[in-house]
Parts: sequence; C-alpha cells; structure tokens
Amino acid sequence: MKLDHMVVLVRSLEASLPWYTALLDLIGFTKTRDHVWTSDDGLSIDLKQAKTSTSDYERYAPGLNHLGFTAPDMAALDAVRQGMAAAGFEVPEKQAFAGETATFFRDPEGMRVEVTVYS
Repeated sequence: MKLDHMVVLVRSLEASLPWYTALLDLIGFTKTRDHVWTSDDGLSIDLKQAKTSTSDYERYAPGLNHLGFTAPDMAALDAVRQGMAAAGFEVPEKQAFAGETATFFRDPEGMRVEVTVYS
C-alpha cells in the first residue's frame, strides 16, 4: 500500500494558501481542486480550516510533526529555496547532516515542511 493523501489543518486558509501554493508548485505538485494538490505519483495534500478552539502547532505536541519531501539534487533544492524567496516567504538556511542537506521551511502556522537532498 502507498500513502494516498494528507490533510493539513491550518489556522487561516487565507494566510496559508499562498504559502502552500508557492511551495507545492515548486516541488512538483499540481492543484487538482480547491485546496488540494496532487503529485505525479498520486499523493494528495488537502488544506482545511482548523476549528477556532484548537491550539496552535507546537514542535513536540501530538499530531503531525512535519512534512518531508525529497529533492532529486541540490539544484532542485536551491530552486525551491529561490522560488519561495521570490514569492516573498522566509527561507531558512540549509542544514547539513550526515548524508543529507535539508531546508526546514515553516508554514504560516509554524509547522515545518522539510525539503531534503540525500547524498
């Protein structure tokens, strides 16, 4: 079996849609319907409005910790970083680990979205 879809609840669709639109377009997802993007291999990401009575994202709280995507090479990671900067979003520094280089973007809610190149 393969992962079919992920639903990400956000505090504000108005604030989050431009951020996710920029990032998901840059990493190869296509918008398939309102608030839903799908990759070439069929993984869908659906953004939905969170209920107002819930707490904001916390790094080690229960629930989704972060989304991780693999870039095929450093040029692809750099293109995502440049595209997010050009769209006016904050772009953190790249982080190097044993055998990988990653950027951990933060969406408007504070959730991390990782784009990694494995060497």
